[in-house]
Amino acid sequence: MKLEFKPIDVEAIEELNPYFCKRPNKTCDSVLLDSYLWRIYYQVRYAVSDNKAIQWLMEHEGVVSSAMPICEEQDLEHYFEELVRYFNEELHKPLIINLADEEAVKALKLEEQTDRFLVTEQEDLKDYLYDGEKLRTLSGKKLHKKKNNLNSFMKNYEGRFEYRSLCCSDRDDVWKFLDRWREAKGEETEEHLDYEVHGIHDILKNCSSFQVRMGGVYIDDKLEAFTIGSYNSFEDMAVIHIEKANPEIRGLYQYINQQFLVHEFPEVHLINREDDLGIEGLRKAKMSYNPLDFARKYEIRQIDFQGE
Repeated sequence: MKLEFKPIDVEAIEELNPYFCKRPNKTCDSVLLDSYLWRIYYQVRYAVSDNKAIQWLMEHEGVVSSAMPICEEQDLEHYFEELVRYFNEELHKPLIINLADEEAVKALKLEEQTDRFLVTEQEDLKDYLYDGEKLRTLSGKKLHKKKNNLNSFMKNYEGRFEYRSLCCSDRDDVWKFLDRWREAKGEETEEHLDYEVHGIHDILKNCSSFQVRMGGVYIDDKLEAFTIGSYNSFEDMAVIHIEKANPEIRGLYQYINQQFLVHEFPEVHLINREDDLGIEGLRKAKMSYNPLDFARKYEIRQIDFQGE
């Protein structure tokens, strides 16, 4: 089987981009930037198959796994079975897929194949989905507190703040902000956040290679919040990969959340703000924005592999 896996680097972006957003998938993994951000943490590698699909290999804590093939829906079954064969015949392992999107699980009828696969929902890793217009307007009783916080920020910092669309030339401002943010976190910073910061640095060094949108809020001409997002054209969905702000400034998170969508995604229907990692504080914050739905994800474990 000729699948030649190699690491994702900047040169690979142009090759990989055309394969994304070709089938239903509302998870954050439906766009390339998420795989790129975490490529080092999960040792992500890819292979292009038949010029029709991307196959994945990754390894974390000694476990080799994959993700759903990136391809058109009509080709999904073929390349899923190709992945099964690769794991069985080349790696001599049962297939494990993490973060399989619900749409693919249903299209492949994996939950019905109980003799072949164990399908388990990854409850803590579901993505939060929101109505784009509601987040842009913060209208309605359920978002009243958010709007109050935003109005408080605008009143308290009147004449001192500015939203700006960011580009490659603003990288130094973002790096300085990240240094302050990381220092404030201190020893409590989880290991994965260091990889996230590394990924942000890499994107900013090469942002002209990516189909990303970035925004920041300056207060007294100093960057105090920034965010990075990308667009899934198939789902008309913005994916918010990164959002960081000075937590000591009331309403700043609400302001950048709203203004980023107003300026960079003014008409996008659906907003994916990723998962909460099972962290109670994140869960509370994401639920407080009144999600429309969730993009559920599943672990797929092959159980009919006999080995050698």
